[in-house]
Amino acid sequence: MLFAHSRRRSVRRLPGFLATAVFSAGLAVSARAETPSLLDAIAKTGTLRVGLTEDYRPFSIADAAGSVEGIDVDMATSLARSLGVRLEIVKTSWPTLKSDLEADKFDIAMGGITITLDRQKVGLFSAPVFSSGKTPITRCGNETKYQTLAQIDQPGVRVIVNPGGTNERFDQAHLRQATLVPWKDNATIFDALAGGSADMMITDAVETRLQAKLHPGVLCPVHPDAPFDHSQLGYWMPRDAIFAAYVDQWLNLLNLSGERQTILARWLP
Repeated sequence: MLFAHSRRRSVRRLPGFLATAVFSAGLAVSARAETPSLLDAIAKTGTLRVGLTEDYRPFSIADAAGSVEGIDVDMATSLARSLGVRLEIVKTSWPTLKSDLEADKFDIAMGGITITLDRQKVGLFSAPVFSSGKTPITRCGNETKYQTLAQIDQPGVRVIVNPGGTNERFDQAHLRQATLVPWKDNATIFDALAGGSADMMITDAVETRLQAKLHPGVLCPVHPDAPFDHSQLGYWMPRDAIFAAYVDQWLNLLNLSGERQTILARWLP
C-alpha cells in the first residue's frame, strides 16, 4: 500500500513543464495526422506531375517535335501507373529546378539529379538510383592531356559547361585558370564540344560513357571508372515524408521485380 501511495503522489507531482510538453507533442501528432499528404493530393487530382529538364541523356531528352524520352520518362510512367493516375511531364531547367520545386510546379523531379546537402535543405530525396562522379570528356586523341585537374586548370584550356547545375559548381570550385565556356543548351552541348567550341567538359561519368557511344571516334571519356569525386543521383520531392516513403517502396519493388533493370537496359549502352 505504501508503494502504491508513493506512485500516486509521484504522478500528481509531475512537473508542469513536462505535462505541457506531453500535451504539445500530442497536439503536434494530431495536427500531422490531419494534414493531407502529397500522396493523397495526387490521388485526388488523378495526376502525377514530374519535373524533367528534357536535356540530359540518357535520363530525359526532347526531340525536335517535343516528344520526351529516356530512363526517367519510363520510370515516371511506372510511378504514375503504380499510383493509378495519369502522368504529366513538367518542363524545368537546371537553373530553375530549385525555385520550381519550391513553387509547387511538380510533385517530384527526376532526370539525373545529384543528391546534395543544399538540395536536401529544400526537399527530400529518394533512395539513390545511380552512383556516379565528375570526370572529363574530350575529343578522341586528347585524353592524356586532361587526366588531372591540374592539367585541366591551365591558361588556354576551354572547359564547356551547362549553367545552373552541379557541373558548373564543380568547375567553379576547382578551376581558377582555365576558361569556362557557358553553353545554355544542354541538349547540344556535346555537339558543340565535338565541333571544337571547347577543349573538354567535366560531367557525370554515366553521361560521358553515353556521349562517347553517340559520338563514336569523336568524343572519348577520360577515366570514367575513376572520377574526380563520387556522387549519387536521386529523385527530389517536397518535404512530405509519406510520399517520399511511397517512392522508396516503389523503387524497392521495381528493383525486386526486375522492371528497373529492363528500363536501364533499354537506354544504357
